[in-house]
Parts: sequence; structure tokens; C-alpha cells
Amino acid sequence: MEAMIMTRIIMHGCNGHMGRVITDLVSKDDECKIVAGIDPFDDGHNDYPVFASVNDCDVEADVVIDFSNAAAVDELLDWCAEKKMPVVLCTTGLSEVQLAKVEETAEKTAVLRSANMSLGINTLMKLIQDAAKVLATAGFDMEIVEKHHRLKLDAPSGTAITLAEGILENIDRKDKWVKGTLVAPDGSVSGNTVYAPDELPVSSVREGEVPGIHTIRYDSEADSISITHDAKNRKGFALGAVLAAEYTAQHEGFLGMNDLFQF
Repeated sequence: MEAMIMTRIIMHGCNGHMGRVITDLVSKDDECKIVAGIDPFDDGHNDYPVFASVNDCDVEADVVIDFSNAAAVDELLDWCAEKKMPVVLCTTGLSEVQLAKVEETAEKTAVLRSANMSLGINTLMKLIQDAAKVLATAGFDMEIVEKHHRLKLDAPSGTAITLAEGILENIDRKDKWVKGTLVAPDGSVSGNTVYAPDELPVSSVREGEVPGIHTIRYDSEADSISITHDAKNRKGFALGAVLAAEYTAQHEGFLGMNDLFQF
């Protein structure tokens, strides 16, 4: 019998919401193990060592899963490039300079970057791209509305931007996405309500504890079609991140979820 390969994971942002969900998920998985965590805030509850900085980590591992914040990504990318450590990069809100650095890092080690790790969202991407090809030609207009919890800082979400870019790649009528309205946690509304024909609006709502809802609407004079992904909790994102880590540890270059999920 062929020996099972255990994937050793460093959890970057281990004490954040997603870090905790992933830690719980991996604890029940016989094919991978979190061997270290990185987080500046630690109360000692994890059963693996936690380091305040990735530069302090001296634990042998196969891959990093990153769910942290944009401010921590530069240090992580430098460390992964130096150590030739594969990384699954899930943090959103990165600057153009940081995105360029991600691609540079992928020349030295495997980097799988995705704004959303869930199988559901990646299936949604395929569906809306196929729909856009047909409906745009038939004269349908389109918009994206995303809802997230009140503490999410970036708006639109990285997932919504990725969905918008996926649509734009498959139609000729629109050239760019633009920010639509923003409903703040206090209920106040700001942003744009009028758009040029070549613009794809992406609107945002921040309220309560919503893990994430993304709706793509296609509208014509004859009828309307809406496709929605509603994340009930963070488990779908966690499972996708773990599957991505196992995949990335065995591959090279700049990767995406489309490499993992062959639609």
C-alpha cells in the first residue's frame, strides 16, 4: 500500500476568524496537519506553536495558508520567496504594487491566489461567464451586488471584483467595472446610481454578521435573471483553502482555483 503523504501547513493569521475555522477543519483531517501558526495576538489555545512574525518561524512545513490582512502580506511574500515555500494567498484588498509582488514571488515558489476559496463561488464564476456570453449578445444589462459583515473593510469585496472581471473577459459591450452604491453598517447609502453603458456596477452592503452573499443580475425589457451564492458560514472557504494547500504544495508557478477545480 502506498504511504499517505501528510501535508504540513503553516497557518498565517491563525487566530483570525478564518484561521480558527481552518484549524478546526484540519484537526479532523488525516491528510494534513497545521504545524505552526503566525499571529501577533495569541492566547495559547492552539495545539501548535504560534509565532508573532513569520520571520520567527523555524518549523518545517510544506505550504502556507494566508488569511491575514494586506499589511502583513509583503513580509510573508518575502519569506516565502526566500524559503521557496509554497503559499495559498487568500487575503484581499491588496494594492497594485502588492499584486505585482505576488507575481514576482510566483517565479520563485508556487503561489495560489484567489479572492474566494469556495467550490460554490468558483462554480458560480463558470456559470456567470457562460451566461454573460449569451445574455450580453441578447441585450441584457448586468450588475453585481455583494453583502458582507459590518467589519469587512474592503468594498467591493475581492470576490465581487473577480466575478466582475470574469464577466468582462467574456463580453464586448462593457469595458470596466465601477463601484456602485455602498450601504454602510449604519444604513447610510453612498456611491453611484447612474452608469455609462460600458460600465459594470458592483454595489456593496455591510451589515450584521453576513459571511458573504454575491448576486449577479441580468436584466432586459423582457425578463430578469439573478444568480446568487449565499455563504451560510465560513466552512466552504476553509475547505477550499485546505484543498488548495494540498494542491499548491505539489505544484509550481502562479496558480488559481481554476487549476484546482477543472470545470
